[in-house]
Parts: sequence; structure tokens; C-alpha cells
Amino acid sequence: MYQRVGKAAYKADLANTILLADYLDNPERSFRSIHVAGTNGKGSTSHMLASVLQHAGYKVGLYTSPHLKDFRERIRINGEMIAEKYVTDFVDQHKTFFERNSLSFFEMTVGLAFDYFRNEKVDIAVIEVGLGGRLDSTNIVNPEVSVITNIGLDHTRFLGNKLEEIAVEKAGIIKDSVPVVIGETQEEIRFVFEQVAEQKLVAITFADSLKFKNYKTDLLGSYQKKNLKTVQATIRILKDLGWNITENAIREGLGSVSATTGLRGRWQLLGENPMIICDTAHNREGLELVLTQLRKQVYERLYIVLGMVNDKDLDRVLPLFPKNAEYFFCKPDIERGLEAEILKENAAAFRLSGEVYRSVIHAFEAAKARAGVRDLIFIGGSTFTVAEVL
Repeated sequence: MYQRVGKAAYKADLANTILLADYLDNPERSFRSIHVAGTNGKGSTSHMLASVLQHAGYKVGLYTSPHLKDFRERIRINGEMIAEKYVTDFVDQHKTFFERNSLSFFEMTVGLAFDYFRNEKVDIAVIEVGLGGRLDSTNIVNPEVSVITNIGLDHTRFLGNKLEEIAVEKAGIIKDSVPVVIGETQEEIRFVFEQVAEQKLVAITFADSLKFKNYKTDLLGSYQKKNLKTVQATIRILKDLGWNITENAIREGLGSVSATTGLRGRWQLLGENPMIICDTAHNREGLELVLTQLRKQVYERLYIVLGMVNDKDLDRVLPLFPKNAEYFFCKPDIERGLEAEILKENAAAFRLSGEVYRSVIHAFEAAKARAGVRDLIFIGGSTFTVAEVL
């Protein structure tokens, strides 16, 4: 499973996904969908869209990854996780096929999600890309709208070392005659999306070039402002396509995303006195936004519980972290976790100082024991670090 193992579990090939879809009698053709890709913001954007559509009265499937605490978080209908029995029955029923064809974790999970959405007769499903786009297992849907939030240098071992190369992979979700929304205009790669849109004969919308109402959302990160524009551009297209989405549904949906869809880990407030905040941002582009917001907070002392996975380019992300903090270095409890001693050693080169702890929880408890009521504790660096604290 890629979540735990990393590169060895990744398959850059749609052959098995297509084989599985055929075997399951193509469940992806039985429901409408929105397909969401991007380096950062695709999870929040997917949850926002699902929440708005649910408040508009639709039965909404939501497929996202990775999960924080429970595998079933990945597959939801109207905010409710898929039942354990559905998961185990699906595996029992199809295990022979999975083993005979050496299906990956991603492939099996996508097949499970699409089978579930068909059987439960959802009106629409919001489908988040797992990794990349062109060769991602989700890329067998023919959606109402394709959404690409932004492009950054993440997963470069799979997608390429240049923004243009990664943009080409993300643009692989653009389908013939299906409108596409680009969340963030990046002039150096804008032409990639425009060329693909022209080839596919699709209307392209750059969300950040448009003006929208200033809706409020319960998702607290200031970086959500970009995602709000992406969501509103997508909703505008859906309404043009005949979906009945009222102003009230937009306002209520955006105002209650966490309660409606179960989203966690995005600038999430875990406590006050001291203030405790966690965020799953883990690449340079995401961390820049989160740490900019962190610098705007008011506190006496700053404590950072930091744990990362071993495939991150530390020289790109560690310079972003504040030097006026005390660090509690730890290793997420997965195979891909970066040893805390290595993290501390690399952090020292950027004048980030602190101590090593034998687990995320020990680091978190030590930070809480040290912090006063006017201090701030931030937990981050990896989805898995946040998951252990949650």
C-alpha cells in the first residue's frame, strides 16, 4: 500500500484499473462525477464541493486519499463512511480476481468506491485524484467538470522534476468536451492547460481571474481563499449544466464543510490555552501557505512537533520553518517515516533546534508539558504525524 510503503507500491499504468472496471461491469459509468486533481488544495476543494452539493439536496459520493485514522474515510456518501461490512464483503467476493491480476491497493480501493457509489445510486460523486492525473486509477471517469487546483513540485520521482512535466500529468484528467477549471494561474505553465483544452475542445476557466461573493467557510486556513474561488468557479459551471444549486446551499455548504463531510487536519484547532493547531501540509507549496499563517499568530513561545516521511526534499522544505521555535522531532509510525535523528540533523543546518522523541505522541505530550497558556503548539510536516495526534 503506497500510504505505508511508498514508491514500490505505485503503478503508473491504467491497464489493471480498466481490467477491474470491466470485471465490475464499469460502475464509473453509472453516476455523474467531478474529478479533482492538483498538488495542493484538492482535498479541501473536494470536500467543499461535496458539502455544497449535499446541501443542495443531492446524494453525494466522496472519494479522497489518504485517510487519517480509518481507511473508510476515503469513501463516503453524504458524509457517512462506507460500512466495514461492505468493504470486507467486496474483498471476499473479488479476492481471487485481485490476486490473479496482482491489483494494487489504489486499484482495489478505486474499484470498491465506484462499485459502492453505483450500488448506493449516488446523484454525483466528487472524485479526488490520488497521485498525478493521467495515469491515476481514478482517471476512468468521464466527469461533469474537471478541476485542477494548482501545480507544485511534489512526487517528482513519479511525475517529473519540472512544473511543466507535472502540469502535463495533471492535465491528463481533461476529457473531450468536458469543461475544466484551473484554480491558480501560473503563467509559466498556463500554456500547457490551454493547449490541452484546445485539443480536447473544452472551455477552460482560470478561477483566480474571476470575481465571486465573499462566502465564509468553517475551514480556518487562510489558504482556503484560493480553494473557495476554485469551488465557486466549478459550481458556476455545474449550474450552467443544469444542476440546481441555490445561494443558500452554497452558503450553508461552505459554512459547514467539516460537519457535513468529516474533513479534518486542515489548520485544525485542537486546543486553547495553549493554542494547539495541526495541518497536514507536507510539500513546499503547501507549507509556505501554512507557515505564513503561523507567523501571523500571536503567542509568547512557539513549539513545533515535526515529523516527516523519508521521500521529502528536506532542503526545499526545512528553510521555510521558523527559527524562533523549539522543535520536537519525531518519526511517524510507518515504514516511510523519516528517522527523527536524521530530521534533527538536517534541521540543524537551517538553525532549527530541538530534541528527538521516540514517537509522535511522546513529542506531543512533551510539547504540552512545556507550553504555557499563552504559547502555541503546531503539529505538522506529514499527514501521518497529524493522524497520530488526532
